[in-house]
Amino acid sequence: MIKLQKMHWVLIAAVIAALLALTYYQYSQVDKPKTEIDSTQVIASPALTVRLVKPQLTNIQQVIAANGAIAPWQEAVIGSESNGLLLNQVLVNVGDKVKRGQLLAEFSTATIMADIAQAQANIAEAKANALEAAGNAARARNIQDTGALSTQQIEQYFALEATSKARVTAAVATLQMQQIKLKQTKVIAPDNGVISARAATVGAVVSPGQELFKLIRQGRLEWRAELTSSDIGQIKDGMISKLNLPDGSAITGKVRTTSPIVDAQTRNAIVFVDINADQAKAGMFARGTFEIGDKPQLTLPNAAIVMKDGFAYVMQVGANKRVKQVKVTTGQNQGAVTALTGLDENADYIAAGGAFLTDGDLVAISQQETTP
Repeated sequence: MIKLQKMHWVLIAAVIAALLALTYYQYSQVDKPKTEIDSTQVIASPALTVRLVKPQLTNIQQVIAANGAIAPWQEAVIGSESNGLLLNQVLVNVGDKVKRGQLLAEFSTATIMADIAQAQANIAEAKANALEAAGNAARARNIQDTGALSTQQIEQYFALEATSKARVTAAVATLQMQQIKLKQTKVIAPDNGVISARAATVGAVVSPGQELFKLIRQGRLEWRAELTSSDIGQIKDGMISKLNLPDGSAITGKVRTTSPIVDAQTRNAIVFVDINADQAKAGMFARGTFEIGDKPQLTLPNAAIVMKDGFAYVMQVGANKRVKQVKVTTGQNQGAVTALTGLDENADYIAAGGAFLTDGDLVAISQQETTP
């Protein structure tokens, strides 16, 4: 009996000792730093070994991109001045280069020549009547003081003289009008240029004002680039512009002037760029850029940029070697580097391989230096 009591007390003492030991362990862990607690747990391994790079300040050529149509500098409409005449011949076609004063087409002159002959006959008759009236008036002047003729008769002779002179003048004017019509039977180029359209057809009877040809004056073309109101102020006369044509070729133009107004609906303004007409065609749609000078900008290597869901990101690495995904805006590309907006110039970024990492990943740092 006594032996059983002793064993009972031994078990109680062992339990009390175990409770005291557990309490001591728990109190000792309260004062221990968190880093020491973490060190007792499983240590995370780096997801990737990376090289770091800092943003570099690089002089980047600043350009403004634009779209627009290629059109004639000025297009002249050449119409008919004749009324109801037959178009006798057409001497040029679309694409022909013409010079100022060159004959483009000609109307039939038979009707006009008959009218001219009639006008010349009328002049001859009017002059004969004027000569007779002038003689009668001269004789009346000589005898008007003798009383041989009444005052009324004398005034009639003088009136006939004046009327006959007016008829001669009218007949001459009619002849001149017919001569102008004869001149109008010839369709003449008003300027040097290229025929861009032809509506003239041999045998057609054309009414006054009807369009016969269109002419690109001096053969000059221009690119009408559309720029936003925020960009238009940076464009100056004489700036160089580079255009990419639909066939993939590239040409160079020079800014002639900018539109004095901004469209109230689109908020865009037009920049007129002179281009070589031998390298482009009117009606083409072209994309191009305007070079506005160098500007220092923060850049990173192209390989440091990660594209996700249509946005650009770079992977920033902090002192704890954890990755932080940073959204940036890409700018101009210059060789192996790209200008970026949204960078911290003092931060470290992953030079390449960022696409394999996510926000919060642990990385190992390579000792190899990376130059952008």
